[in-house]
Amino acid sequence: MEAASLECLELLYRSADYLVVNKHWDIRIDGKFWAEERTVQKQLQHHFPQLVDPATYYGFRFCHQLDFSTSGALCVALSKAAAGRAYHCFKNRLVIKAYLALVRGSVVDEKMTIDCAIGKSSTEGKTHMMCVEGTDGCENPKPSLTELTVLEFGAYDGDPVTKVLLQPRTVFSLAGRTHQLRVHCTSIGHPIVGDYTYSLGSDSSPYRMMLHAYLLRIPLEDEPLEVTAPDPFLPCVDPKWTPQRRVRTVESVVEDILSRPLAKETESLEECSHEERIRPEETEETKVQCQHWLSEWPVD
Repeated sequence: MEAASLECLELLYRSADYLVVNKHWDIRIDGKFWAEERTVQKQLQHHFPQLVDPATYYGFRFCHQLDFSTSGALCVALSKAAAGRAYHCFKNRLVIKAYLALVRGSVVDEKMTIDCAIGKSSTEGKTHMMCVEGTDGCENPKPSLTELTVLEFGAYDGDPVTKVLLQPRTVFSLAGRTHQLRVHCTSIGHPIVGDYTYSLGSDSSPYRMMLHAYLLRIPLEDEPLEVTAPDPFLPCVDPKWTPQRRVRTVESVVEDILSRPLAKETESLEECSHEERIRPEETEETKVQCQHWLSEWPVD
C-alpha cells in the first residue's frame, strides 16, 4: 500500500504501438496542474524517455481515462495512427472494460443492471460531481447503464461490504459517463468504499477508494489487446478486507463477459428509445473529441 512515486510503475503490456500500465490509485494521468510532481505522464517520461512524442502536449496519447482515485489498466498509444485505431474501437463500442470494487453494505441482488441517466450537478458545493436523473440540480442527464455482479460478501474494517465486478455498458458514449460507476453504486445505496467525494467527505478512513480497472479488451484488428490488472482487493494486500462468503470467481464472470456475442450490443441499441436511436452516428462533439484524442489527452 505504498504511495505513488515516479519509480513505481507496473507495466502490464508493451508492443511497438501500445503500453498498458497498472495505474496507481490517487495519481492523475496528466499534469494539468503543473505543481504536481507525480502523474502517470511523468512516470512514463521517467521510465520511457525515448517514447515521449514532442508533437503532443503531454508527451503521450492516453486512449481512455481513469479517475484520480481509480487504479488499474490504462492504455497508452505510442503514435497518432495507433491512437486512431484505438479510438475507432471505442467509437464503435467494441471495447470491453470491467472494474473490481468493494461497496458498502450487502448487495441483495447478486446480478443487476443499473439503468439511471447521469447528468452534471448544478447544486452549490457539488458542481464537481455528477448525479442521477431526478436529483435536484441534475442538468442534461444522459442514458447510462452499468452491470453489477456480486463476487464475495465480507467486511472491511469490521463493516459489511460486498466485492463486485462492474461493467459500464453505456451506449452512445465512447467510454461511459464521467464518474458513472461511482454515481450508480451510490444511487442504489451501496457507495464504493473510500469514495470521499460521493460520501460527501464521510468515508475518509480507508487508505484509498476501492475501485480498480481490472479488465481491458480492445479488439484491434492487427493487435487484439486483452489485459487484466492484478486484483488489489485481497487480504494479503489489505488485511482490513475480510472475505466471508464467495459467490463466484472474477475469472468466471470475465469468461462469461468475453464470450458474449457482439449482437448483445446491437440488442441494447434496439432497446433504446426512438429518440436515442435516430441520433447521428458521429456528432460534431464526437468529431471534436476525436481530434483532441489524436493530438493529446482531452480536457475534461
